[in-house]
Amino acid sequence: MEKKLMLIVNPAAGRGAYKRGFADALHTLDQGGLRTSLFFTAGRGDATALARSHAADFDLVACIGGDGTLSEVMAGLMQLKDPPPLGYIPMGTTNDVATSLGIPKNNTQKAAEQILRGTPRPFDVGGFGDSEFFAYIAAFGAFTEVSYATPQSQKKMLGHLAYVLQGAMALPKIEVYPTRVEYDDGFVEADLVYGSMSNSTTVAGIVHLPEAMVSLGDGLSELALVKDPGSIPAFGELVESVLSRRFDSDKLLILHTRKARFLFDKPVPWTRDGEDGGSHRDITLCNYAAPIQLIF
Repeated sequence: MEKKLMLIVNPAAGRGAYKRGFADALHTLDQGGLRTSLFFTAGRGDATALARSHAADFDLVACIGGDGTLSEVMAGLMQLKDPPPLGYIPMGTTNDVATSLGIPKNNTQKAAEQILRGTPRPFDVGGFGDSEFFAYIAAFGAFTEVSYATPQSQKKMLGHLAYVLQGAMALPKIEVYPTRVEYDDGFVEADLVYGSMSNSTTVAGIVHLPEAMVSLGDGLSELALVKDPGSIPAFGELVESVLSRRFDSDKLLILHTRKARFLFDKPVPWTRDGEDGGSHRDITLCNYAAPIQLIF
Protein backbone atom coordinates (compact mmCIF):
# COMPACT_ATOMS: atom_id res chain seq x y z
CA MET A 1 0.00 0.00 0.00
CA GLU A 2 1.40 3.37 -1.00
CA LYS A 3 2.03 6.04 1.64
CA LYS A 4 2.71 9.74 1.36
CA LEU A 5 6.06 11.00 2.62
CA MET A 6 6.85 14.64 3.36
CA LEU A 7 10.62 15.14 2.94
CA ILE A 8 12.01 18.38 4.37
CA VAL A 9 15.46 19.21 2.95
CA ASN A 10 17.97 21.66 4.41
CA PRO A 11 20.22 22.30 1.39
CA ALA A 12 22.90 23.99 3.53
CA ALA A 13 23.51 21.08 5.89
CA GLY A 14 26.53 18.83 5.59
CA ARG A 15 28.27 21.05 3.04
CA GLY A 16 25.44 20.41 0.58
CA ALA A 17 26.41 16.74 0.47
CA TYR A 18 22.78 15.60 0.31
CA LYS A 19 23.03 15.94 -3.51
CA ARG A 20 25.27 12.89 -3.66
CA GLY A 21 22.98 9.93 -4.08
CA PHE A 22 19.84 12.05 -3.68
CA ALA A 23 18.19 10.71 -6.84
CA ASP A 24 18.98 7.13 -5.84
CA ALA A 25 17.53 7.76 -2.38
CA LEU A 26 14.31 9.11 -3.84
CA HIS A 27 14.13 6.09 -6.14
CA THR A 28 14.61 3.78 -3.15
CA LEU A 29 11.80 5.47 -1.26
CA ASP A 30 9.55 5.30 -4.33
CA GLN A 31 10.29 1.62 -4.85
CA GLY A 32 9.47 1.07 -1.18
CA GLY A 33 5.97 2.47 -1.68
CA LEU A 34 6.53 6.03 -0.47
CA ARG A 35 5.29 8.85 -2.69
CA THR A 36 7.57 11.70 -1.74
CA SER A 37 6.85 15.42 -1.77
CA LEU A 38 9.89 17.70 -1.34
CA PHE A 39 10.00 20.82 0.84
CA PHE A 40 13.21 22.90 0.91
CA THR A 41 14.17 25.23 3.75
CA ALA A 42 15.71 28.64 3.13
CA GLY A 43 16.51 29.79 6.67
CA ARG A 44 16.22 29.18 10.36
CA GLY A 45 12.74 28.23 11.52
CA ASP A 46 11.55 27.09 8.09
CA ALA A 47 11.58 23.39 8.99
CA THR A 48 9.38 24.05 12.03
CA ALA A 49 6.89 26.08 9.99
CA LEU A 50 6.77 23.49 7.20
CA ALA A 51 6.20 20.58 9.60
CA ARG A 52 3.55 22.48 11.52
CA SER A 53 1.68 23.50 8.37
CA HIS A 54 1.86 20.37 6.24
CA ALA A 55 2.88 17.24 8.20
CA ALA A 56 -0.69 16.32 9.14
CA ASP A 57 -1.41 15.72 5.45
CA PHE A 58 1.18 12.93 5.20
CA ASP A 59 1.62 9.40 6.50
CA LEU A 60 5.27 9.98 7.32
CA VAL A 61 7.66 12.90 7.62
CA ALA A 62 11.43 12.80 7.11
CA CYS A 63 14.15 15.42 7.03
CA ILE A 64 17.56 15.77 5.44
CA GLY A 65 19.92 17.92 7.49
CA GLY A 66 21.80 18.08 10.76
CA ASP A 67 20.67 17.91 14.35
CA GLY A 68 19.40 21.50 14.13
CA THR A 69 17.11 20.59 11.23
CA LEU A 70 15.80 17.54 13.08
CA SER A 71 15.18 19.71 16.13
CA GLU A 72 13.19 22.21 14.09
CA VAL A 73 11.05 19.50 12.52
CA MET A 74 10.32 18.00 15.93
CA ALA A 75 9.29 21.43 17.19
CA GLY A 76 6.78 21.64 14.36
CA LEU A 77 5.45 18.13 14.99
CA MET A 78 5.05 18.91 18.70
CA GLN A 79 2.36 21.41 17.73
CA LEU A 80 0.23 18.71 16.08
CA LYS A 81 -2.34 16.62 17.91
CA ASP A 82 -1.33 13.35 16.23
CA PRO A 83 2.05 13.77 14.47
CA PRO A 84 3.09 11.19 11.87
CA PRO A 85 6.24 9.07 12.40
CA LEU A 86 9.51 10.86 11.68
CA GLY A 87 12.44 9.59 9.62
CA TYR A 88 15.91 11.13 9.59
CA ILE A 89 18.53 11.36 6.85
CA PRO A 90 21.47 12.92 8.75
CA MET A 91 23.73 15.20 6.71
CA GLY A 92 25.07 17.61 9.34
CA THR A 93 28.43 18.27 10.94
CA THR A 94 28.02 16.26 14.15
CA ASN A 95 24.80 14.20 13.90
CA ASP A 96 24.62 13.28 17.59
CA VAL A 97 21.09 11.88 17.34
CA ALA A 98 22.04 9.64 14.41
CA THR A 99 25.05 8.37 16.34
CA SER A 100 22.85 7.53 19.32
CA LEU A 101 20.33 5.70 17.13
CA GLY A 102 22.71 3.98 14.72
CA ILE A 103 21.29 5.77 11.67
CA PRO A 104 23.74 5.90 8.72
CA LYS A 105 25.32 9.37 8.51
CA ASN A 106 26.05 11.44 5.41
CA ASN A 107 24.72 8.71 3.15
CA THR A 108 21.28 9.50 1.74
CA GLN A 109 20.86 6.09 0.14
CA LYS A 110 21.52 4.04 3.28
CA ALA A 111 19.49 6.38 5.47
CA ALA A 112 16.57 6.12 3.03
CA GLU A 113 16.77 2.33 3.30
CA GLN A 114 16.68 2.71 7.07
CA ILE A 115 13.44 4.69 6.83
CA LEU A 116 11.89 1.84 4.84
CA ARG A 117 13.03 -1.03 7.04
CA GLY A 118 13.14 0.78 10.38
CA THR A 119 10.52 0.80 13.13
CA PRO A 120 8.84 3.87 14.62
CA ARG A 121 10.02 4.02 18.23
CA PRO A 122 9.15 6.32 21.15
CA PHE A 123 11.46 9.34 21.40
CA ASP A 124 11.48 11.90 24.19
CA VAL A 125 11.50 15.60 23.31
CA GLY A 126 12.90 18.29 25.58
CA GLY A 127 10.97 21.38 26.61
CA PHE A 128 12.88 24.65 26.94
CA GLY A 129 11.05 27.37 28.83
CA ASP A 130 7.39 27.96 28.07
CA SER A 131 7.13 27.22 24.37
CA GLU A 132 10.39 25.97 22.83
CA PHE A 133 11.76 22.47 22.33
CA PHE A 134 15.00 20.59 21.79
CA ALA A 135 15.66 17.19 20.27
CA TYR A 136 18.64 16.04 22.30
CA ILE A 137 20.40 18.72 24.39
CA ALA A 138 20.10 22.14 26.00
CA ALA A 139 23.25 23.39 27.70
CA PHE A 140 25.20 26.32 29.09
CA GLY A 141 28.81 26.97 30.03
CA ALA A 142 32.17 25.77 28.77
CA PHE A 143 32.23 24.85 25.06
CA THR A 144 28.45 25.23 24.59
CA GLU A 145 28.88 28.43 22.59
CA VAL A 146 31.12 26.57 20.17
CA SER A 147 28.30 25.07 18.11
CA TYR A 148 26.70 28.37 17.14
CA ALA A 149 29.77 30.64 17.42
CA THR A 150 31.81 28.63 14.93
CA PRO A 151 31.40 30.22 11.48
CA GLN A 152 29.52 28.04 8.99
CA SER A 153 32.48 28.31 6.60
CA GLN A 154 34.73 26.68 9.21
CA LYS A 155 32.18 23.93 9.85
CA LYS A 156 32.11 23.18 6.13
CA MET A 157 35.90 23.11 5.81
CA LEU A 158 36.90 21.48 9.10
CA GLY A 159 33.91 19.55 10.41
CA HIS A 160 34.57 18.25 13.94
CA LEU A 161 37.96 19.94 14.03
CA ALA A 162 36.28 23.35 13.90
CA TYR A 163 34.45 22.59 17.12
CA VAL A 164 37.59 21.34 18.84
CA LEU A 165 39.69 24.34 17.75
CA GLN A 166 37.02 26.82 18.78
CA GLY A 167 36.71 25.09 22.13
CA ALA A 168 40.47 25.18 22.70
CA MET A 169 40.46 28.90 21.93
CA ALA A 170 37.78 29.41 24.59
CA LEU A 171 39.73 27.68 27.37
CA PRO A 172 41.43 30.78 28.84
CA LYS A 173 38.07 32.44 29.41
CA ILE A 174 36.13 29.72 31.18
CA GLU A 175 33.41 31.37 33.24
CA VAL A 176 32.05 30.14 36.55
CA TYR A 177 28.30 30.37 37.15
CA PRO A 178 26.91 30.34 40.71
CA THR A 179 23.85 28.16 40.11
CA ARG A 180 20.91 26.57 41.87
CA VAL A 181 19.47 23.57 40.06
CA GLU A 182 16.15 22.15 41.25
CA TYR A 183 15.36 18.69 39.86
CA ASP A 184 12.99 15.80 40.59
CA ASP A 185 14.86 14.40 43.58
CA GLY A 186 16.26 17.55 45.14
CA PHE A 187 18.51 20.48 44.37
CA VAL A 188 22.16 21.38 43.83
CA GLU A 189 23.78 24.69 44.67
CA ALA A 190 27.28 25.05 43.24
CA ASP A 191 29.66 27.08 41.13
CA LEU A 192 29.27 25.40 37.74
CA VAL A 193 31.29 25.69 34.55
CA TYR A 194 28.78 23.59 32.57
CA GLY A 195 25.25 22.28 32.83
CA SER A 196 22.92 20.43 30.47
CA MET A 197 19.83 18.30 30.03
CA SER A 198 20.14 15.78 27.24
CA ASN A 199 18.62 12.72 25.60
CA SER A 200 21.56 11.36 23.65
CA THR A 201 24.52 9.05 24.10
CA THR A 202 26.84 11.47 22.34
CA VAL A 203 27.32 15.24 22.53
CA ALA A 204 29.06 17.27 19.79
CA GLY A 205 30.45 14.02 18.39
CA ILE A 206 33.05 14.09 21.15
CA VAL A 207 31.56 13.24 24.57
CA HIS A 208 30.04 9.75 24.77
CA LEU A 209 27.81 8.56 27.61
CA PRO A 210 27.50 4.82 28.29
CA GLU A 211 24.48 3.37 26.47
CA ALA A 212 23.33 1.76 29.74
CA MET A 213 23.04 5.27 31.20
CA VAL A 214 20.70 6.62 28.52
CA SER A 215 17.26 5.53 27.31
CA LEU A 216 15.84 7.71 24.55
CA GLY A 217 12.17 7.03 25.27
CA ASP A 218 11.86 6.54 29.03
CA GLY A 219 10.57 10.00 29.94
CA LEU A 220 13.80 10.86 31.76
CA SER A 221 16.59 13.20 30.67
CA GLU A 222 20.22 13.10 31.71
CA LEU A 223 21.15 16.11 33.84
CA ALA A 224 24.90 16.78 33.68
CA LEU A 225 26.52 19.34 35.98
CA VAL A 226 30.23 20.19 36.07
CA LYS A 227 31.51 22.00 39.13
CA ASP A 228 34.36 24.49 38.97
CA PRO A 229 37.61 22.43 39.02
CA GLY A 230 39.49 25.47 40.29
CA SER A 231 42.16 25.78 37.60
CA ILE A 232 42.74 25.34 33.88
CA PRO A 233 44.97 22.26 34.40
CA ALA A 234 42.32 20.67 36.63
CA PHE A 235 39.67 21.47 34.02
CA GLY A 236 41.86 19.82 31.38
CA GLU A 237 42.11 16.68 33.52
CA LEU A 238 38.34 16.63 33.91
CA VAL A 239 37.82 17.00 30.16
CA GLU A 240 40.29 14.18 29.51
CA SER A 241 38.45 11.88 31.92
CA VAL A 242 35.09 12.62 30.24
CA LEU A 243 36.53 12.05 26.77
CA SER A 244 37.88 8.73 28.07
CA ARG A 245 34.36 7.90 29.32
CA ARG A 246 35.36 7.97 32.98
CA PHE A 247 32.61 9.65 35.00
CA ASP A 248 33.92 9.17 38.53
CA SER A 249 35.10 12.72 39.25
CA ASP A 250 33.60 14.47 42.27
CA LYS A 251 33.34 17.56 40.06
CA LEU A 252 30.90 15.82 37.72
CA LEU A 253 27.28 14.96 38.48
CA ILE A 254 25.09 12.97 36.07
CA LEU A 255 21.51 12.57 37.27
CA HIS A 256 18.19 11.46 35.76
CA THR A 257 15.18 13.76 35.93
CA ARG A 258 11.94 14.76 34.24
CA LYS A 259 12.36 18.44 34.99
CA ALA A 260 15.09 20.84 36.04
CA ARG A 261 14.95 24.52 36.92
CA PHE A 262 18.17 26.54 36.61
CA LEU A 263 18.53 29.79 38.55
CA PHE A 264 21.48 32.16 38.08
CA ASP A 265 22.43 35.56 39.49
CA LYS A 266 22.66 37.01 35.96
CA PRO A 267 21.49 36.06 32.44
CA VAL A 268 23.45 33.06 31.14
CA PRO A 269 23.74 32.07 27.42
CA TRP A 270 22.26 28.68 26.43
CA THR A 271 22.32 26.49 23.36
CA ARG A 272 19.54 24.22 22.08
CA ASP A 273 20.71 21.43 19.78
CA GLY A 274 23.76 23.47 18.79
CA GLU A 275 21.87 26.69 18.11
CA ASP A 276 21.71 29.91 20.13
CA GLY A 277 19.08 29.47 22.86
CA GLY A 278 19.24 33.01 24.28
CA SER A 279 20.28 34.15 27.76
CA HIS A 280 18.30 33.34 30.89
CA ARG A 281 18.43 33.95 34.65
CA ASP A 282 15.60 31.51 35.41
CA ILE A 283 14.83 28.71 32.97
CA THR A 284 12.94 25.43 33.39
CA LEU A 285 13.65 22.42 31.17
CA CYS A 286 11.47 19.33 31.03
CA ASN A 287 11.10 15.98 29.32
CA TYR A 288 8.01 15.32 27.21
CA ALA A 289 7.79 11.55 27.36
CA ALA A 290 7.76 10.01 23.88
CA PRO A 291 5.48 12.40 21.94
CA ILE A 292 7.37 11.57 18.72
CA GLN A 293 7.77 8.23 16.95
CA LEU A 294 11.25 8.28 15.40
CA ILE A 295 12.01 5.69 12.74
CA PHE A 296 15.27 3.77 13.21
